[in-house]
Amino acid sequence: MPRPRLGHIQFINCLPLYYGMVKNDVLLDVDLVRANPADLARMLVDGELEVAPIPAIEYARHADDLVLLPEIAISSDGEVQSILLLSEVPASELSDKTVALTDTSRTSQVLARIMLAKRWGVLANYVEMPPDLPAMLRDADAALLIGDEALRAYWEPPAGVNAYDLGSEWTEWTGLPMVYAVWAARRSWATEQPDAARAVSEALSGSLAYCRDHLDDISDYAARWEQFGPERFRSYFDALQFRFGPRYREGLRRYLSEAVSIGQLDAVPDIHVFGEDSPW
Repeated sequence: MPRPRLGHIQFINCLPLYYGMVKNDVLLDVDLVRANPADLARMLVDGELEVAPIPAIEYARHADDLVLLPEIAISSDGEVQSILLLSEVPASELSDKTVALTDTSRTSQVLARIMLAKRWGVLANYVEMPPDLPAMLRDADAALLIGDEALRAYWEPPAGVNAYDLGSEWTEWTGLPMVYAVWAARRSWATEQPDAARAVSEALSGSLAYCRDHLDDISDYAARWEQFGPERFRSYFDALQFRFGPRYREGLRRYLSEAVSIGQLDAVPDIHVFGEDSPW
């Protein structure tokens, strides 16, 4: 039986889990494929991967072909630090102005649209661009950054720019956590090879448990490759939840419902979780 092909996000937000996979020897049992979230979603749907972390909105758009792993997500309950809207004017003044959306994650694009439309009452114009803040702000009035680029802007905010942490804004508005990415498996593979799917799910859960117990070590490791100290990374890793319990699932369903309300999703699908009998 070939080893499962497991997607891996090339952002700092997945470093704790990757660190845990290394320490728990998970990488001996899978073929790891690195890419950004949007590309991983395409590769999973196209059959190039068996399991991958993908944007939550992309799961909803392809829910008939996928099933979620039960215990893991990339989520926040308040501040997230790495999903950032940077605007030259207050967010409430962006009507009829242009917002540049990073092309690396669909969930964050939709989240920005939801927050601008529903929280700030804004009807903006949107363009999609690579995550280059100076270039984005040359062509637009505001820019959405995610991942490593957002973290650097959060830690060292550009002068004269309003910065909005969309994790904080979402939880303040809804009272719920936000789920950005979910770990999904191809439904056909999980159905045909449930033991393999269960093994990958358990390995990821074990790696996550390891990383929660070693966040200081992981923060020190991350700081070796960046200009920022380990205390910054520890703050970020504390903000990330990696949780997918009942309250986080409620937050995901609220997000998908809001996506429907602004025309970014046709309908909220039945959400199927591997190993659970009923959809929710």
